[in-house]
This record gives sequence, C-alpha cells and structure tokens, in this order.
Amino acid sequence: MIDAYADPGTPDRRGGWSYLWWLTCRQPGRAVAGAVLSSVWMVLMAVAPYLMSRAVDDGLEGGDTAALVGWTAALLLVGAFNSWVSILRHRTMTRVRMDANFRTVKVVVGHTVRLGAALPRRIGAGEVVTIGVGDVQTIATSLTMIGPGVGSVVVYVVVAGVLLSVSPLLAAVVLLGMPVIAVLVGPLMGRLQGAEGEYRERQGVLTARIGDLAGGLRVLNGLGGKGLIADAFHRDSQRLRAQGYRVGAVTSWMQALGMGLPTVFLAVVTWLAARLAARGELTVGELVAVYGYVAVLVGPVAFVVDMGYQLSRGVVAARRVVRLLRLEPDDPVTGTADAPAGPAVLYDPASGVRIAPGLLTALAGARPADTAAVIDRLGRYGPTDVTWGGVRLDEVGPARVRERILVADNEADLFAGSLRELVGGRRDASAAEIGRALRAAAAEDIVQGLPDGLDSPVAARGRSLSGGQRQRVRLARALLADPEVLLAVEPTSALDAHTEAAIARRLRGARAGRTTVVTSTSPLLLDQADRVLYLVDGKLAAAGRHRVLLETEPGYRALVARDTEDAQDAQDAGVVRDAQALQGPRNSSGAGDGTVEGAVR
Repeated sequence: MIDAYADPGTPDRRGGWSYLWWLTCRQPGRAVAGAVLSSVWMVLMAVAPYLMSRAVDDGLEGGDTAALVGWTAALLLVGAFNSWVSILRHRTMTRVRMDANFRTVKVVVGHTVRLGAALPRRIGAGEVVTIGVGDVQTIATSLTMIGPGVGSVVVYVVVAGVLLSVSPLLAAVVLLGMPVIAVLVGPLMGRLQGAEGEYRERQGVLTARIGDLAGGLRVLNGLGGKGLIADAFHRDSQRLRAQGYRVGAVTSWMQALGMGLPTVFLAVVTWLAARLAARGELTVGELVAVYGYVAVLVGPVAFVVDMGYQLSRGVVAARRVVRLLRLEPDDPVTGTADAPAGPAVLYDPASGVRIAPGLLTALAGARPADTAAVIDRLGRYGPTDVTWGGVRLDEVGPARVRERILVADNEADLFAGSLRELVGGRRDASAAEIGRALRAAAAEDIVQGLPDGLDSPVAARGRSLSGGQRQRVRLARALLADPEVLLAVEPTSALDAHTEAAIARRLRGARAGRTTVVTSTSPLLLDQADRVLYLVDGKLAAAGRHRVLLETEPGYRALVARDTEDAQDAQDAGVVRDAQALQGPRNSSGAGDGTVEGAVR
C-alpha cells in the first residue's frame, strides 16, 4: 500500500472513469496479481466438476475403485490449493482497496491544503465532508471488483470452451447468456449513476446544514429561529430520503437480476443437459459436469452484475472527487522574488491603503466586506497587486509571506485539543509566553474558569467556549505567534465595551514597534490606533488620528457614532455587570465571558 509519506502522484482529472483508471494504474503489479489470482481461483472452481465427472464415469460407473480414489484425491488437492489461492486473492484485493483509499485521501487532503483560504469560497463544507466520509470509501470498494470481474470473464470463456467439446448447443446457450445480462443490466447502470449522483448532491447540502446547526444552534435559539431552521432541515431530510428510495429501487433491481439471472441461466442449461442425457447424447458423468460448470458460473455472473453496480457508484463518487480536484487556488502563482530584508511599507493600489511599518493601523468602513477584502489582498489570500517594500507581494513565495505576515480572521477554526494547544499552535511556547498572550487578549478569565486551566480540553471549533471566549482565544493565538505584520479582522466584534477597551490598550503595548492592522468601527479600538484609514466603497477616503477624523469627516463621525450608540445600548442591557464579574473566577458556560451575548444572557 502507499506509504504515509509517499507522493500519491498527479491524479487524472478528466472524469470519473479516468480517475478510477489512474488509481488502478498506480498499482499495476497488485492489480494484475489480483486479476490473475481471481482468474485461477474461478477456473479451479470449474475444474472441480470435471474431476467429479471423471470420478463418476471412470470410478462409479466403471466399477474401478482405484480410479475413484484417484479422482477423489485430485478433487481434494485442487480444493485445498484453491482455498490458498482464494486467501491470496482476498489479501491482494484488500491491498488494492486500501491503496486506492489512502491515495485518494492524500490527493484530496493535499489539494484542499493547496486551495487554502479559497476552499470555503469554492466548495461547501458538506461537500468536503461527504467526499471524505463516503465517496473515498465508495471509490476504494469499486476497485475491489477488478480481480473478480476479470476472473469472471476468464472462467466464462473457459467453461464455454469446455462445453463446446461436450455439446455445441450448451456452449451456445452459455455464450449467449452474458450479452443478455449486459442488455438487461446496462440501462440500470445509467439510471443508478444519475440517481446516485443526485443523492450525493443532496447529502452534501444536508451535511453542510448539520454543521451549521451544530455551530450556531445557541444563537438560533436565542433569536427564536430554531423552529424555522428545524422545519427547513426536516424538508431537506424528506427530500434526501425520497431520493434514497429512488436509488434503492434501482439498486434492488440490479441485485435481483444479479441473483435471479444466474438461477434462470442454471435452470435452462440443466434442463437442456438433462434432455441430452435422456437421449443418450451425454453420459451421467458429463451431465453432472455440465450441472457443476453452470453452477460454478452462478458466482461469476453475479460478480459481473455486482461489478456493474459497484463501478456505477464508484464513477459517481470519482466525479465528485474530480470536481474538487479541478478547483484552482485564487492565487496559484508561486513567486520567486525575495521579500524585503526588514519591515517595509505594504501598499494596496486597489484601495489606496498604505500601511506604515511599526504602527498600529485601523481600517474603518461601513461595509465589513470592504475592509476584509483589503486584508485579504494585504495578506495574499487571493489575487493581489499589493507591493511590499516595492516588491509585488504575489511575486514573493507564499511560504515567505506566511512566515512574516499573519492574517487573523475572527472566524478562524479552532481544532479540538487542550487550551494550551489551541493558543500555542505549532510553537513550543512556555506558560509565561502563553500567559502574556492571554493577558493581551483579556482572556485570563477563560483559563481561570476551566477546571484544568491551560490543560483543559476544548471541543472542536471551540464549541465548549462562548462566542466571546473563542474570539479572544483566536486573538491570543495570533499575538503569541508574534508575526512581523499582524492583520486582524474585527478582533473585538463579539466583546462588550469593557473587555474591548482592555484589549485595545493591551494590544497597543503587546505589539509596540511591530506592524499591526485591525479592521473595526469601534471607537475604543480606533482611539488607540496610531493611524486610522477611513474607507468608502472600498477606497481610501481619509486618513489620520481618530479624534481628528471625528472633527473633519462627517461620514466617519456618523459611522463611529453609530457604534458608540450600540455600545451604550449594550451597556444598558447589563454589560457593566459582566465587566465587574471579570474580577472573579469564570466558567465555560458563557456567563461573564466578556461578550454582549453573555451579558444579556
């Protein structure tokens, strides 16, 4: 099987069938061995009826005990040897399946990593989950049919050839059986691919909705929207169930044909052989052999039908994987230019924003999407013509950019693990360093409220924390990374005024002499900034200190005044009480978590 660290290769992205063929060609020796072993296994099963017929004709009918013992011993040896071949066949096909599974996982994971920040914008989370949980396994299972499928065709030809020496009529019936099966099963395969494809699409949508519900159920409940979302989920579930029934209907027909056609086939050939034996055209031993040959063919015929079923499902799953692999990053350029030797100016021509090194700069705009777009360009998360010290940012290698410029999104994922791991990331930070980062993010109360402090487990996506706690943990993680340039998107949007003011003061001290950019319309944060850049429709409209802009820019004053009124309303709702609670121990239930949500609750 593929090594965990081996290169999985470049997948064929032309289509579902091409991808399955690529997986097969990546392990040619194993695929050929599986086909050969399966062929030998099935042919040896067909040898058993011949040996039995010889034992009947030469031993029983001829009264030759030695011949009877000899042919019986040969039958026993062939059966024992075929059992060993069957074990090898099964092991080989298992390796084929596991290689396809691991290789597809590596290809999908590697490509999602290359897509990076573009992934959520290009494909839904439910789609990715469905591929990882279901499609990968379906593809791997479909490749398991390589060996039995080839073996079925081989033994079919061998048995037809043997029957030709016994009776041309029986051989003709056997040879016509496979085309009849193909005519009956072929249309069902097309229907199955269509129904299965639609089912997988609906399943991806429903999976994404489940993830959204899990992450936002508490907020929905607070807004009174839980019932509405539950009704929508119920309707989608009913549609998925109905589509599942349609898939099941086609599948049941294919499985019925897989079991029924071989039985009919066996009955027809046995009836013809019995008529020939009654007329004396076949011996008793040959009659037994013919029955055995056709009985042996029941398995291969069922394998052929099952192969069509599995390959149909595998092609549907492979098409979904290929669709993911066809997605390209927003910024595929690798870049070979050297980054500036030291702190340098970041300039975004699209907006006119110029970030001076060593300062705390705030971007304020009426539409958060406008300021977030500037951050994406400054951090090279998408197409950009930003210059960094006079060098185009997209000409610098992404790895060099990530080493020195960090974008801290307020919706960044938090993986399951201890709080220490969440904040420390890949850094082996000391408790003192983590403590300083947590204090700068006003997050000490989170540690105090957890039973094991920094070693307390946190659920995936930080679901065991409140919204405000998650936001402060994200900020602490970014501050601990201590990048040369920190670009923070709305780092205090979910916090109450008291906590926000503390973070604003501490952030300035923690990042003294380092380049820091925040997007915000909060006067508490803007007042601490060395420079505020006011954006209108994504373009720089004014720049200066917060208090100066309040006096000179009516639009800026109206924007900030609105935030001031919102903050006052939140305080009237009970934020002062929450601010006082910051002096005492906390818990992870959300009460006193430094958020407006926690204060109101």
